Amino acid sequence: MMRKPEGKTILVTGGAGFIGSHLVRELAEANDVRVLDDFSDGRREWLDDRATLVKGDIRNADAVEVATEDVDLIFHEAANVSVEKSIQSPIESHETNVDATLMLLERARDVDARIVMASSAAVYGSPESVPIRESDLKTPTSPYGLEKLTVDHYVRLYSDLYDTDALALRYFNVYGPRQGGGQYSGVIDVFFEQARADDPITVHGDGKQTRDFVHVRDVVEANCLAALDGTPGEAYNVGTGESISIRELAELVRELVGSESEIVHTDPRNGDIERSRPSVEKARRDFGFEASVGLKDGLRELVIEGF
Repeated sequence: MMRKPEGKTILVTGGAGFIGSHLVRELAEANDVRVLDDFSDGRREWLDDRATLVKGDIRNADAVEVATEDVDLIFHEAANVSVEKSIQSPIESHETNVDATLMLLERARDVDARIVMASSAAVYGSPESVPIRESDLKTPTSPYGLEKLTVDHYVRLYSDLYDTDALALRYFNVYGPRQGGGQYSGVIDVFFEQARADDPITVHGDGKQTRDFVHVRDVVEANCLAALDGTPGEAYNVGTGESISIRELAELVRELVGSESEIVHTDPRNGDIERSRPSVEKARRDFGFEASVGLKDGLRELVIEGF
């Protein structure tokens, strides 16, 4: 049984999206849950019937004020999570990921709510070594990564300066049901699509790049545990603590689909990070988080249930 908040009035921004919709479903069992979403990425059919919808843009001050009225707890999942979009439209991405988040922090301060922020492994850029610890050097390689790092600094600052009850969770590569077309684990989508069609599975470079893929159910649990016991002002890695090479991932997808696809290697992508694997010791120590869904089991679930 997952430990989670109970008897609270909770806002989930982006609650009709990939991660947010799973979080809402879990929280709605024992809480009064509101969702702030404009369906720019989320889907109405993913919205839990037990939640109250405030339809609006996270950048709209009036919508944020209505959604946060008298809340005890905020989970901030709404964001532009597209690295490519942040490169193409950095000002718009900054408005969504930094300006809107700062406004939400101000509202959390006003209504005295605890707030759990969704951050990203993108804050680290190309790590010097693995496993990556929260205190390691951070050199983002995209506006998106820099935006998330800025938010992490605001979380710490608001905690120190205003005693705001805020913390951040740095997600690694999140996958699971409803991920289709999303940015968190796009390589899984691509590999499944190619394998199901028996088309060549294309791997950029030598395929030795490593990633930590963490199931969305584990991410939901990390949020719930952090809301209960996380330390204000802190940022926490959320992953499994294990990694797989992209070549091995392609082979695993091919096996699970039962595909006859050939795995082919194409030119490496500029700026592709070679190694990514977090230390999750801090989250384990502070609030007892331990990922429980193995990658093979999680991918098999996608084969059976779809995206």
